[in-house]
Amino acid sequence: MIRSAAIGIGAALWTAMSVIPANSQATPSEPIRIGVLDDMSGMFADQQGMGDAVAARMAVSDFGGKLLGRPIEVIHADHLNKTDVGAQIARGWFDQQNVQMITGLGNSAVALAVQSISRDKNRIQMTTSGGTAELTGKSCSPNGTHWVFDTFALAKVTGSEAVRRGANSWYFITADYAFGHALEQDTAKIVKEAGGTVAGVSRYPGGSSDFASYLLRAQSSRAKVIGLANSGSDMVNAVKQANEFGNVAGGQQLVALLAFTTNLKEAGLAATKGLIFTEAFYWDQTEETRAFSKRFAALHHNRPPTSLQAGTYSATLHYLKAVAAAGTLDAATVMRKMRELPVNDFMTKNGRLRQDGRLIRDMYLLQAKSPEESKGEWDLAKVIATVPGEQAFRPMNEGECPLVKQ
Repeated sequence: MIRSAAIGIGAALWTAMSVIPANSQATPSEPIRIGVLDDMSGMFADQQGMGDAVAARMAVSDFGGKLLGRPIEVIHADHLNKTDVGAQIARGWFDQQNVQMITGLGNSAVALAVQSISRDKNRIQMTTSGGTAELTGKSCSPNGTHWVFDTFALAKVTGSEAVRRGANSWYFITADYAFGHALEQDTAKIVKEAGGTVAGVSRYPGGSSDFASYLLRAQSSRAKVIGLANSGSDMVNAVKQANEFGNVAGGQQLVALLAFTTNLKEAGLAATKGLIFTEAFYWDQTEETRAFSKRFAALHHNRPPTSLQAGTYSATLHYLKAVAAAGTLDAATVMRKMRELPVNDFMTKNGRLRQDGRLIRDMYLLQAKSPEESKGEWDLAKVIATVPGEQAFRPMNEGECPLVKQ
């Protein structure tokens, strides 16, 4: 039901865009527009999608709904996980709808393509749902920020913390595309640096539903850990089948290199119990996170936010605060102000935005609860380690961002 509605909204948006005349200069009464560009109908929709749009609108409402004397409007669209579609929507938003900032961007290829466009159009991009660390590496932009997680931090926190706990031999099951490769390679490097070993790798076409052969190879490798370098429904299917084929019963630890509460809910705690993964936020951490999550759930199908959705609120609110403090929509001026202002909200304390666009914030190692531990429908995980942002994210001088003076 959610996905079909998103498709319909996306079609309506295209129709609206086709009749609005091109106009790069806003009139004094024209709304200040923020665009949420995400997977609204595919396998990542539950963890980002309309929840990101809901979060952005919450931030606008909490800010007061107006900026520089003008109303603020949040629009959204579905990039269908296609780079060309995402790029076309972004260009249309900048050229025809005078969108000032785009957020969400839950697909690494789309995020990279749009970051190039936002740089050329001198508009701001705040990636909250895309993962590639390349956004703050060689492809960094003076107008781009990377707000929630990235592939480097997932690898660093998950790999090093797992090995520290004795999980020192790994077998990877990897989605055979750039994002999966980055997760696998970065984690393998961290595991080896921490004194662990890699027993083998199986790569599969993204969107597969049958993991039997890969799990049997992992089982025969006798590795202590099965590292799942994938996400969304692929990760859910792999976890379910690892239980069916006896990998978990045989003593192998499942480690998801990218997981969200929506994935745990879909797979069920009977399958995910003991699963280790890294997150930027968990709804049940503090009184602040619980209060925000209660508000969000009331607006979004009675479910708490994922880290991506919480991060979209955080990024949008920080952008609005920076524009208000700068007194202008000029991208360069607003970016300077975003770097000056610390990030303090329910999910991030004393965060800071680096020159390469990376938000430095704490990351958390989580473990899925057993059915017996859970006290409610969304009581799915517990925080077992906190890693300071300076330790979690790639050092700025190692990313090869051309904006950074070496």
